[in-house]
Amino acid sequence: MKKLHIEVQSAEAALARFGDALQSVMDGRTPRAYAGVGFENMAQFGEVFSPKRWELVEALKSTGPLTIYALAKRLNRHYRNVHKDVSILSDWLVISKDESGKVFVPWDEIDVRMALAKQAA
Repeated sequence: MKKLHIEVQSAEAALARFGDALQSVMDGRTPRAYAGVGFENMAQFGEVFSPKRWELVEALKSTGPLTIYALAKRLNRHYRNVHKDVSILSDWLVISKDESGKVFVPWDEIDVRMALAKQAA
């Protein structure tokens, strides 16, 4: 199963994950496969993942690869807006293009997580 991890976490947490993977390589071990993107806060996450963009992801996953034009028609949205959303989601690894230029969601699952701050003692 291909899974994309999207996390809202501190830069320190992201660096710690990278450090663990680097240490595995330095120790001669193969690091665990991981596909993920991270955001430092919910505001940044919200700028990328609007409700319309989640709707676009769901539509693509349910239909399979489509041209941007066909996707815009399916969503009853203006081509220019769908094209912009596809570009942004592609930049964040959520959507890919196949060899014929159709866009699709390459993931079986998208796992979105947000770490909650610990309460001061």
